[in-house]
Amino acid sequence: MLDIDKIQKLVEMMVTNDLVEISLRDGEVEVKLRRPNASPSEKDVVVSVQPNAQAIEGVASELVRNSTPIESTEEAEQDLVEIKSPMVGKFYGAPDPEAAPFVHAGSLVAVGTVVCILEAMKVFSEIKAEVAGTIERLLVKNAEVVEFGQPLFLIRPSSETQ
Repeated sequence: MLDIDKIQKLVEMMVTNDLVEISLRDGEVEVKLRRPNASPSEKDVVVSVQPNAQAIEGVASELVRNSTPIESTEEAEQDLVEIKSPMVGKFYGAPDPEAAPFVHAGSLVAVGTVVCILEAMKVFSEIKAEVAGTIERLLVKNAEVVEFGQPLFLIRPSSETQ
C-alpha cells in the first residue's frame, strides 16, 4: 500500500527531474501524478489515485484528503535568472535532431555558453547564457514557437556572479 510519504517523495522526484507525468501501481492501487502546465511548481501537481477495487477506494481517497502540500519553491525561484528569447522564432535545444542538447537541467554554463538556437525566417541564431551558473529548468519544448521576451531557461547563478 502506498502511503502519503511515498506519494510526496514521488511528487518531489517529479519536480526535481522536471517530469510531466508518472504512474505507479502497487497491488490494487494505481497512482497517477500529472503536472498540468508547462512551467509548474510543486503546488500545481495533481494527485489522482484510482483504486481498482471498491474496498481500497476509501483508503485511497483518505490518503489524498489527508495529504499536506509540499513547500512552495517561490522563494527559491527568486534567486533564479531567466534567459529570455530575444526574438520570435522556433526553439531548438540541439544543433540538429540527432545531436545531444546544448544544455539540460543541471548543466553548468559559463557566460557565452550556447544554450539553444532560435530560427526565424530560415535564419538560425545562437542564444548564449549571459550569466554563469546551473540550468535549473527548461521552460519550452523543442521545436516550439516562442515569443519575444518569453523565458526559455531558468539559471541559478554561481556564487561569483551574485
